[in-house]
Amino acid sequence: MNYLDSNPNVIQWASEELFIPYKSPLDGKWHRYFPDFIIRMRDKDGKTLVKMIEIKPRSQSVPPQPKAKGAHSKKYLREVATFGINSAKWHAAKEYCADRNWEFVVLTEKELGI
Repeated sequence: MNYLDSNPNVIQWASEELFIPYKSPLDGKWHRYFPDFIIRMRDKDGKTLVKMIEIKPRSQSVPPQPKAKGAHSKKYLREVATFGINSAKWHAAKEYCADRNWEFVVLTEKELGI
């Protein structure tokens, strides 16, 4: 957040200020997704753009791989559920952003250099 406060190209930012409805693949019900950040900023050409940012561990942003063929441990099933929910949230977020000409970005420890 210090980065956002000190970056001269950031005009405005908010954390978990809006929600996006999404349908959970687990229970088929509608839920509310609160993205981590909405950032209004200037690009290198001085144009204003808006980015919706979600920060997640890389392990939650890629499909989980079973460790052994046919082995479906509780941990693996939890990972599948988490990835499924995240995918549903991010699909809804991408549509929300597309309607507004915003950009949706998921950042992991890789992109953050952690």
